[in-house]
Amino acid sequence: MMSNTHKALLAGEYAKDNGRFHEFQDKIFYEYFTKGMDINNDRLLASIAENIELDKEEMLSKIKTGIYEERIREAHETARNYNVNSTPTFIIDDMTVLVGAKPIASFKEAFNYAESKLR
Repeated sequence: MMSNTHKALLAGEYAKDNGRFHEFQDKIFYEYFTKGMDINNDRLLASIAENIELDKEEMLSKIKTGIYEERIREAHETARNYNVNSTPTFIIDDMTVLVGAKPIASFKEAFNYAESKLR
């Protein structure tokens, strides 16, 4: 199933603001990729929020008010600026873009390169 991810992205911003981003991401990925659930569904998002001890009513209210829309627009713009068209994509210090699952050596090389440019 193909799901609109917009609300899940907004909910992720709420989770980030409340110190639960990684827990939220784990749950939302599991629901979508393992169970095939619609991650645009308010009830599912509320259930995930409750499961990781977030205030589900507050989260849904903030999503509806549009408080996180600008953050998502900025993330999309950044992705466009770097020609990101797949995930995962890692942008390291605005100099190196790694696309796809890469070995640790690729990250070490990218970080070493970024560090050398700072000297």
